[in-house]
Amino acid sequence: MFRTHLSHALALAAALALPAFAQTKVGIINTQRAVLETAEIKKAAAELEAKFRPQQQEMEKRSKELEGIQQKLSDTSKLKPQEAAELQADGQRKQRSLQRLSEDLQGEVDRERNEILQRGGQRMQQVVAKLAEEKGLDMVVDVSNTIYFKPALEFTSEAIAAYDKQHPVK
Repeated sequence: MFRTHLSHALALAAALALPAFAQTKVGIINTQRAVLETAEIKKAAAELEAKFRPQQQEMEKRSKELEGIQQKLSDTSKLKPQEAAELQADGQRKQRSLQRLSEDLQGEVDRERNEILQRGGQRMQQVVAKLAEEKGLDMVVDVSNTIYFKPALEFTSEAIAAYDKQHPVK
């Protein structure tokens, strides 16, 4: 009798343990590449660059002006002390102005870029979740958190194509 209960208990334990030994289907994705290579993000990056090109050109112009001032100041023998002092003060003002412009521009670019990437990242997560369901995957892991994987497990290109299909660029 004890043996029967023991064998039933072992059979039950084995049956309950089976799911733990079942094969887990895993997919690998390079999330960063997936987001950055979508048509939507490429277009947004080009638009962002075009939007801020005038400010970038203004900064380049001011940098050249500063270089001109520094060049004049490098040979003070041709300048009167008053001229050198005025040129020095003008250079400092222009340097501060350029620094402020640079910081403002960088802040605006970073803010807009982060908004674009955040929106793209959220959309990509939805696309990946849908693909994972379609493929019957139990888990999707980002390539950056993986030490080794078989290349057949990666579906980054598929995710990019699915994203572009779901979010076509106008």
